[in-house]
Amino acid sequence: MSRSVLVSGGCGFLGSHLIDRLLRRSDLERLVVVDNLWTGTRDNIAHVTDPRFSLQVADAESFSSSQRFDEIIHLASPASPIWYMREPIRTIKANIGGALNLLTLLKPGGRFCFASTSEIYGDPQVSPQSESYRGSVDCTGPRAAYDESKRCTEALLFEQQRVSGLDVRVVRIFNTYGARTRMDDGRAISNFVIQALTTGVLTVYGDGSQSRSWGYVDDIVEGLERFFWRDSISHRGPLNIGNNQEVSVLRIAEFVSSLVPGSRIEHQPPVPQDPTNRCPDLTLARQVLPGWRAKTGYQEGIERTFEWFRQQIAAARM
Repeated sequence: MSRSVLVSGGCGFLGSHLIDRLLRRSDLERLVVVDNLWTGTRDNIAHVTDPRFSLQVADAESFSSSQRFDEIIHLASPASPIWYMREPIRTIKANIGGALNLLTLLKPGGRFCFASTSEIYGDPQVSPQSESYRGSVDCTGPRAAYDESKRCTEALLFEQQRVSGLDVRVVRIFNTYGARTRMDDGRAISNFVIQALTTGVLTVYGDGSQSRSWGYVDDIVEGLERFFWRDSISHRGPLNIGNNQEVSVLRIAEFVSSLVPGSRIEHQPPVPQDPTNRCPDLTLARQVLPGWRAKTGYQEGIERTFEWFRQQIAAARM
């Protein structure tokens, strides 16, 4: 049976990788990407020539279509703190408004997939964080627009499942990095790589002891692909997807610095409410997606990411 799929935010970092996976499907009849190019870029999908693919430049919260879709994957939202803290109202609209609008474009019995985030756990009091952990979030803090709009969208979808039987898939994605990240993205690994390749000064906020679970994009997208459409599973989420090997920000900076002789690390004051730790409990993921794991170590993943950014910078200078 042929399927029509809509992806919001498909020109973004994660979205563009997911587009590549979707286009491998033999049952895919039509793939529509809705993206306002706020944080996504046309360059991320410039390689796509498949006739089933089309891009609609529009906001997820206002996009309209006479067509209804078998599957909708809602990714539209900035994921970097500097982007969502700069435009909080727009961030809330993208997540909640986007979900409310896109639900009207879903065929009866269709599947709605949502990319939630590990940020819904806030600055966690427990580690690792399991899906049952309710989090420690400041609903009026500087990250609230992103954290709370993701939490609210989860609530919206699971309530729709409860009252109308909506087929949902909700995944909580932990820190992800890799090729096709914006140069001005602002998150740690891309920041360090860009700084090492340009100024030679890597900025670490605070003492760098804050830890993250760094998931290489290929591993994360493999988990999303299996959960959203490839595996026949009944579980609807929320499901943690990430790397459960915690590494400090300082160690990441030191490794990136080692790739560029002469570069150095400079410490700046800590960022307000920067979570001290972030690590997924993957017990449920192992049950739902047997055999899946984030297998790429941070050194290998960073070396691949470093080479991609090096090529991008070289091309921009030509």
